[in-house]
Amino acid sequence: MGHKLKKLDSKLLAVLLLAGPADVVSPLVAPANAAQPVATAPADGVIKQRSDYPFDETIARVKADIANKGIRFFDEIDQMKLGDGAKLPINRSTLLLFGNPPLGVQFLQSNPVAGLDWPVRMLVTEDTDGTVWVSWTDFGFVAKRYQLTDRDAQIKMASEVAASIASAARKQQ
Repeated sequence: MGHKLKKLDSKLLAVLLLAGPADVVSPLVAPANAAQPVATAPADGVIKQRSDYPFDETIARVKADIANKGIRFFDEIDQMKLGDGAKLPINRSTLLLFGNPPLGVQFLQSNPVAGLDWPVRMLVTEDTDGTVWVSWTDFGFVAKRYQLTDRDAQIKMASEVAASIASAARKQQ
């Protein structure tokens, strides 16, 4: 369990790094709101968390949290609509792209190819049974993928910010 917690910590840091410098981001992340993965995603390096809200409300809550943190929102892609246009039906799936250039660009300074994974992507999906999920890439996985060995604090920060954003889809207890 300690290994899984350490992996989760690195994922959160990466999201924080994308959000901005530590002195700007740290007040944005409330430890009590840290996301807890509740399912294993069927992909390496992906954190998948169940939402406590319907699909549209989950998207609205995540986007509102991004805005409230002052993080730049880049785009929203309705993948189900794209599938419908190609006559290839899929369940509801919307990709959200966001980040903080002062943080994200630091990863590109370490390895320009890391730009393939920035800005941050968070995917909201709905299963056939109506279960809604929020998924994102583990920033520890991203750091390993691109051999980012000089940005540990930023990776940790990005991971914490991502988990905090995803926690908007969870009811606070």
